[in-house]
This record gives sequence, C-alpha cells and structure tokens, in this order.
Amino acid sequence: MRIRHALAIAAATGTLAAIAATPAQAAEYSSALKIRGVQYDAPGSDSNRCSGGNSKDEYLTIKNYSSSATVNLKGYRVKDATGNTFVFPANHYLQPGDYIKLRGGHGTDSDTKNVVYRQNCNFIWNNDKDTIILDKSTGAHADVHSYTRTANDSDRNGYINYHG
Repeated sequence: MRIRHALAIAAATGTLAAIAATPAQAAEYSSALKIRGVQYDAPGSDSNRCSGGNSKDEYLTIKNYSSSATVNLKGYRVKDATGNTFVFPANHYLQPGDYIKLRGGHGTDSDTKNVVYRQNCNFIWNNDKDTIILDKSTGAHADVHSYTRTANDSDRNGYINYHG
C-alpha cells in the first residue's frame, strides 16, 4: 500500500520521470556475463586497414561472473550506441570465472586463447564517448555501460574497467 502511495506521489511530482531517466548502466541485469572492460581507443594512430592497421588492438572483455554456470556465447550480441552490431556466430563456452576478448580485425577464434575476432577491420567503439550493450541471445540486456573519455578514463590510456 505504501509503495502505491509513493508511486502516485512520485508520478504527480515528476520524480518518476527522473527515476526513469537514470543511466542504463545503473541497472544491474540478471546475467552471469558482464562487460569486464573495454579498450575503446587502440594504442597508436587509428588505422582500420586490414593489413597493418590496429583495429585488433580495440577489444571488449566479457567475463562469466557465475560461480557455477557455464555460458554459451552463441547468439549473444554486442552493440554500440549507433547500432553497430556483432553477433557471436559459433559456440564459445565460458566456464565460471572465464573471460573472452572480442577483438576487431581478422583472426582465428580460439577458446584456449580466450579470443574471438569480429572479422571486420572497422573500429566499433568511439574514442570520445559511446555505449556498449551486451544482449543475451533472447534479446534481453545482459549488461550496458556508457562512457566518455573525460569522465571514465582518468589515466587516458583508452581502457575502462568495469566489474573488476
């Protein structure tokens, strides 16, 4: 009863709109998989040439934070704010505590080396600000983080750590 009353007051005063406008990363999603960190700005001058470029040095680390569940990445989606999307096309099983780096460029995926390549030499993450969305194969959000270089990268090394 008190909750309904508080919601009615919040709706009348506009507080509800403020609650709805909180950043996406403030929500904790019920997923074992989380974005551990992102190298959003590859070291050196950006070059998306497939031969000699540095898009392989841009990567997203996804970690299985479960203490008991193995998670298959097949069908999971990684997106940025403008809709650039990568869908994990094959089975990649992350054991509890394991991680995988999703890298730009072309290469051979390897579970033993914890790497998957996007098979695309274009950069996906903006160097000034962006939003990283990790969606389950069902379409539900697993994790979301927005960043800006000035607010989230205090040492300006192009890497931001999330979830330890």
